[in-house]
Amino acid sequence: MVPIKRPSIVIKEFPSYDDYKRVTKLMEACIAHDNLSLKLELDYKLSHSFHEMKDINKSNEFMFYEGEMLIGYIGICQFGAEVMEVNGMVHPDYRRRGVFSRLYGLVEGEWLRRSSEDMLLLSDHRSRSGHAFIKSTGAHYEKSEYEMFLMNESVEKTVSRQISLRKAMNKDAEEIARQNYIFFQTDPSTELTLPEEEAKRGIDIYMAELEQSCIGKVHLNREGSTGAIYGLGVLPEYRGRGYGREILLRSIEKLDEIKVHDIKLQVAVKNRNALSLYQTCGFEETSTMDYFKLAKRNLK
Repeated sequence: MVPIKRPSIVIKEFPSYDDYKRVTKLMEACIAHDNLSLKLELDYKLSHSFHEMKDINKSNEFMFYEGEMLIGYIGICQFGAEVMEVNGMVHPDYRRRGVFSRLYGLVEGEWLRRSSEDMLLLSDHRSRSGHAFIKSTGAHYEKSEYEMFLMNESVEKTVSRQISLRKAMNKDAEEIARQNYIFFQTDPSTELTLPEEEAKRGIDIYMAELEQSCIGKVHLNREGSTGAIYGLGVLPEYRGRGYGREILLRSIEKLDEIKVHDIKLQVAVKNRNALSLYQTCGFEETSTMDYFKLAKRNLK
């Protein structure tokens, strides 16, 4: 058991590039040891850290050091949403020393200071220790999501091209918010996402149009050598006509154009229609993330 002799905690709103490298190194060590997945959104956070105005009253990055070595980390994700998502890790050599509990106590204090009613705690479905810790907080199971990667690239990918994908502009912000509410039940009162600002951070939003009518959208992002597809949806009145498949295949084409090594997406386990679509287009489940909810109204 490696002793902790020089502990310190660093708290920030956004990560610096050096923080990003240290957290990534810790994440890689944990994944190699545990063979489990983590959802930290580091690339997205890093892209925002260079553009957003800083709010010294909010803390999202909680880092536990032993001397110069980062041994524990918990991050809060709350980008344009009411609910907070929390995920973290401790280096395998420094577990069972109270590192995670200490960081979580700080995260819980941050949650209580914010207006957010709910907090979601995330854990890989296979992590017994993660589930045990979350259970100790009193959180209750909320949902699960599959992370899927494009594995079978030989699947037939003929695109009918009935629709066009137009790069979103700031004038589309309200329509994007409206669709997010329809597809994902996001809070419509949150700050609007400005597509042109998102594009500066490497996140491209495309509006799907049929005969000049907007029927859906999709968001594309590059995380290192991996391309990510998210926020994909088709408005209810246009479903069942193959438009979702066309948007997905066109998204794969666009990511192939920038020569990503892998392509991934996430889907709710209960969303059987979307899951079937992704599977028929060559995606396979690689991990499952469980979400557990804590509500302030249920705290003792």
